[in-house]
Amino acid sequence: MAAVENHLIELLPRQPRLRLLALCERVELVQSEVLFEPGQTTRHVYFPLEGFISLVALSEGHAGVEVGMVGREGMLGAHLALGVATAPLHAVVQGAGAAWRIGSAAFSKELAASPGLKRLLDRYLYVLMAQLATSAQCVRFHLIGPRLARWLLMSQDRAHGDSFHVTHEFLSYMLGVRRVGITLAAGALQDGGLVRYHRGDFTVLDRAGLEAAACTCYAKDEHAYAEQVR
Repeated sequence: MAAVENHLIELLPRQPRLRLLALCERVELVQSEVLFEPGQTTRHVYFPLEGFISLVALSEGHAGVEVGMVGREGMLGAHLALGVATAPLHAVVQGAGAAWRIGSAAFSKELAASPGLKRLLDRYLYVLMAQLATSAQCVRFHLIGPRLARWLLMSQDRAHGDSFHVTHEFLSYMLGVRRVGITLAAGALQDGGLVRYHRGDFTVLDRAGLEAAACTCYAKDEHAYAEQVR
């Protein structure tokens, strides 16, 4: 079995961790791959190792807006811990990479047998709830520039590197704004020396400057995770 690279799994005591890993298969997440659709039965859960996933709230007649992100720090499918088998959100791969995948039935069985796993996921569910609330506030009250800076920081954290690929079209979809707004905001960050952007390739040049440019929502998310998942 390969080394554990997902933070939630790493936090489990040795025996529950080994039991969970024995149920895992390693899969490659492909960019733009849809993993969950709202209202559909959940067939698998995912513990990202390298890739990361956007959680999108869909609205009839609209493209939707991103309300959360899952990377190596978390998992996709935590709603199974509530005894709910249907997915609440559209989940699409934002950054390609490896993940552990487990069938939902096997995962639910292990969840029932492992109090440590259940406690950990209960705390992670709190983090997801906080992230959803923060995202709602962010969309309603904050300007595109600070929101884009927050999104780039979240993506950099989960990409585990300074560079990652994302197009203006995908950003406009994720942030729920027009492409012209993304172009202007990204241009301002680039003119300020915070990022370099060319044909979908973003490179963070000044992490501290980008954190200063981001809205307070980024720090809120980081604090909630640090307080609850440890």
